[in-house]
Amino acid sequence: MKKIITIIGTRPQFIKASIISEEIKKESLLNEIILNTGQHYNENMSKLFFEELNIPKPKYNLNIIEKSYGNQIGKMMIGIEEILCVEKPDLVLLYGDTNSTLAGALISSQLNIPIAHIEAGLRSYNIRMLEEKNRIITDKLSTLLFTPTSLASNNLEEEKINKNVFYVGDVMYDIALKYTNKANKISKILTDLNIKSKNYILATIHRAENVDNKDKLFNIFTILNTLAKKINIILPMHPRTSKMIYHFNYTSLMSNILIIEPVGFFDMISLENNANLIITDSGGIQKEAYFHKVPCVTLREETEWTETVELGWNKIVNPNHIEQIIHAIYLTLNDINNNKLNYINNMYGYGDASKKIIQHIIKYFDVNCKYIKDSKIDNQIIQ
Repeated sequence: MKKIITIIGTRPQFIKASIISEEIKKESLLNEIILNTGQHYNENMSKLFFEELNIPKPKYNLNIIEKSYGNQIGKMMIGIEEILCVEKPDLVLLYGDTNSTLAGALISSQLNIPIAHIEAGLRSYNIRMLEEKNRIITDKLSTLLFTPTSLASNNLEEEKINKNVFYVGDVMYDIALKYTNKANKISKILTDLNIKSKNYILATIHRAENVDNKDKLFNIFTILNTLAKKINIILPMHPRTSKMIYHFNYTSLMSNILIIEPVGFFDMISLENNANLIITDSGGIQKEAYFHKVPCVTLREETEWTETVELGWNKIVNPNHIEQIIHAIYLTLNDINNNKLNYINNMYGYGDASKKIIQHIIKYFDVNCKYIKDSKIDNQIIQ
C-alpha cells in the first residue's frame, strides 16, 4: 500500500481535498493521511467544512496561528518535517499556492519525497504577490504537476517544466458539478436573508493588499455602500476585513450593505449560484463565478484566471480607481441585461479532474515510486 500525506491549511484547500480524498478511498492500494497546518484557523468554520464535505478527520493538526510570514512558514516547516520523518510517505499531495503549500514543498523536497501539485502552472505574472512566489517555487520542486487549464500547462512549458505535467481540469469544477444542485436544495440562506435569486450582488473582500490599505478599503466600501442603495448587496464578512473596517473607522460605509457572518460550504455555493453579479478579490471565487455562469468584477490588478477575462465574464479593476470600478460594475450589469456574454463549456475540464489525478498518481507509483534507502528521510533523527 502506498501512503499519501495531504497537506492543507485553508478552507479552499479543505474543499478541494474533499473530492480527491473521495477518489483515494476507492483505491485499496492507497492510504491517505491528512495534515492540517491550521493556516485558516477558525474552529467552528473548519469543523463545519469538514462535516459538510465528509472530509476524513486530519490525523495531524499543527494549529499554527501566526501573523508573521516568517514565523508561520518556519513553524509549519518544523511541524511538517517531524511528521514526514515519522510517517515516511510515498507521496506528498499539495494544493494551490498557500503558505502551507510552500512549507510542504520545501520540506518534502529536502527529504526527497515526491510531490504532487494540484493547480500547477497558474501565473498572474506579478512576482510581488505572495501566492505567485509560492506557486512558482512549488512547481519547480514538484514531481507530478496537475494543471487545471491548457494555459497553465503552456505556462509550465514556457518555464521548461515539461516532465510529468498533466492537464486534468479543475477539481473545483468537479465540486461545482457535484454539489450545486444539492446546495440549492438544502441551503436556506436566501430564505433566511429574505432575498430572491438573481436579485442581489454577492461581494467578498479579504485580501491583505486591499483590506490593510486604508485608501483601497475606503474606495471598495464606498462603492459597495453606494451601490447597495439601488440593489441588494450581500457580503459575508471576513474576520480580517471586519477588523480593518473598525481599525480605520469605516463602519459608516457598511450602512446599506447586508453584512453576514462567514457561511458554510453549501450556503456559499447557493449565494454564488443565485447571484446576479459577484464582486470579489478572491482568486477562487472569480473562477467559481464562471462555473455558475455569473459575471464577476475582480478588485485586483491581475488574475491567474486570465481565460475568464478574455471571455468577458470577469473584469479586473485596480482598487485604487473608483471611477474604473464603477464603470466595470455597470458595464457588466449592462452585459447581463443584454445577454452579451457567451459561455464556453468544458473550459475547466469535464468534471473528472479528481479521477484523472488519482489515475496518474497510481500510474506513477506503478512505474516509478520506490523508496531510496539512503534518502534524507530515512536517515533523519528527530530530537
